[in-house]
Amino acid sequence: MRYNINKQIHMCNARMHDRTFFMDTIVEISKPEHSDVHRLKLRNLKPEDYDDIRETMLIVYPHLGAWPRDHYLSMLQRFPEGQIGIEDNGHVVAVVLSLIVDYEEFGDHHTYKEITGGGTLSTHDPDGDVLYGIEVFVHPDYRDMRLGRRLYDARKNLCRQLNLRAVVSGARIPGYHTHADKMGPDEYIDLVKRKELRDPILSFQLANDFHVRRIIRDYIPNDAESCGYAVLVEWNNIFYQSKKPSAVNLRKSTVRVGSVQWQMRSVKSVDELMHHIEFFVDALAGYKCDFALFPEFFNIALMGLTPEESPAESIRTLAQFTEPVRDAMRSLALSYNINIVAGSMPVYENSELYNVSYLMRRDGSIESQYKLHPTPDERAYWGVRGGDRLKVFDTDAGKIGILVCYDCEFPEPARILADQGMQILMVPFWTDTKNGYQRVRHCAQARAIENECYVAITGSCGNLPKVENADIQYSQSAVFTPSDFAFPHDGVAAESTPNTEMTLIVDLDLNKLKVLHERGGVRNLRDRRQDLYRVEWLGPK
Repeated sequence: MRYNINKQIHMCNARMHDRTFFMDTIVEISKPEHSDVHRLKLRNLKPEDYDDIRETMLIVYPHLGAWPRDHYLSMLQRFPEGQIGIEDNGHVVAVVLSLIVDYEEFGDHHTYKEITGGGTLSTHDPDGDVLYGIEVFVHPDYRDMRLGRRLYDARKNLCRQLNLRAVVSGARIPGYHTHADKMGPDEYIDLVKRKELRDPILSFQLANDFHVRRIIRDYIPNDAESCGYAVLVEWNNIFYQSKKPSAVNLRKSTVRVGSVQWQMRSVKSVDELMHHIEFFVDALAGYKCDFALFPEFFNIALMGLTPEESPAESIRTLAQFTEPVRDAMRSLALSYNINIVAGSMPVYENSELYNVSYLMRRDGSIESQYKLHPTPDERAYWGVRGGDRLKVFDTDAGKIGILVCYDCEFPEPARILADQGMQILMVPFWTDTKNGYQRVRHCAQARAIENECYVAITGSCGNLPKVENADIQYSQSAVFTPSDFAFPHDGVAAESTPNTEMTLIVDLDLNKLKVLHERGGVRNLRDRRQDLYRVEWLGPK
C-alpha cells in the first residue's frame, strides 16, 4: 500500500509508473485555502470532492498524477461506504479508499492492479469477507495532525459495522532500498517489527495494530524504493461473527436458464397468445428454472389482428397490446416463481416508438431495457428510435444484462455491463435469414469470451404470411460460455435444433466465473490496457 501519513509525504515523490490507471499529466497546482481555525469533519466522499482530491494527489504523487475522474466516480458507484475523507472548512484534505473482496478469490499472491481492478474497483464484492485498503493520502499542509490515524480508525469501524473478518492491505516498504545490499526483505521486516529500524509505511501499519502475514513479490513491479516487495498486513475484527446464509434467501451459485425457441403462429386474441406463453412458463418452472427467456418481438403475431395498415401504423397499433401482455407476464412470474425476460415488445410513448425488453422478477418487480440500436430495417419500416439507458439488473439468481438482438453486435454495451458486474447476458433476437442469425450468434459468443460471462440467446421460428415485414423467421437458441478449461471446449454450453419450437435448459455455475476472473488461462477483463484505451458510458446514468 502506498501511504502518505503524517510527516512521510516526501516518501511518495519517487513513485514508479506501474499504476497505469493514473493520468500522466502534471499541472501547476496551489495549496487549498484554509484558515487557522480548523473545522474537521469525517464523512463519505462525494462526486464533487474530486477537484480537492485531484489537487492533493498531484502534490502527493507528482510522478503519477491523480486518479482519473471516471475511476473515482466508479469507486463511489461501486462502494460509496468505503470511500472516506476528512474535510476542513469545506475542502477535503485526507482520504482513505477501500473495497470488499472475497479474499479466497485472490489469495496472498496478488498485485495492486489485480486487487483493485485496475483502479476501477470492478473487483468489489459486496458478499466478500475482507475490507481491503487500497489508498490513504493526506494533504501536506495537514501532515502533523495525525489524520492518517483517524482514517485508519474509520476504516476499522467500517469493518466492524459490515461484519467483515479483517482489514487487509499490501504495505510498501520504501525504506528497504537503502538496506537491500546488506539484507533480504525478510530480515528487514523483522528488524522493523523489533523497532531496530523504522520504515515510513510498515512502522505506521504495525503501530495501528496490523500484523505481518507474508511478503508479496512484484506487488507493484516498478517500485524501486521497495525493490518490488510489499508486506501483506492484516487487522483482525475480533467482533466478527461467521456469516451463516439463510436457507431461504441464499444467493445461488448455480443458475438454471430456460430459453424458449418460439414458434410464430397466427393468433385470434391476446388471451390465445397468453395461453401459449403460459404453457412455456409452466414447463420451465416445472424444471425449476430461475429464468425464462423469450425472443425479440415474440408477440408480433398480434399484428395480424390489426386492419390492413402500413407497417408503421401496424407496429404502433401492436404497441397497444404491450401493457396488457406485460402485466399478464408479470402475474406469471409471480405465480410460477420464475424470473421472466420478456423478449421485447414495441412501446409507443411521447410520440416515439421504442423496442423494449422487460424483466419480470418473481418478487413482482418489473424493470426495462430499451433497445439501443434499432436496425436499419426497424428505422426504415417502423420508425423505431433507440433508447439511451443501460444497466445491470440484480436478481435473486445473479446479475444479468439484456441486449436486444442488434445491440449485442456492438462490443461496447456488453463491456460496460461487465464492468458493472454482469454475470449472465440475455440476448433476445429476431432474424429472418441464417446470415442474420450468424451475426447475432458469433457476436454473442465473442461477448461471452471478452467479458468472461455467460450469454443466452433465443429467437423465433416459423412464418407469419399476413404480417408485412415480419413474415419469416430463422433461429437456433444457444447458451455460450467463456473459453477456458472449466468450460466446454467450444464455448457452447448447449444449443437447440434450428427452426424447431422447443425449450433449451442449461445450468450455469457462477463460481466458475469467479475462478476465471482470477486464475483463467487469459483474463480479458483484468488485462485490458486502460492506460491506452477504455470504454465509457456517456449517456444518462
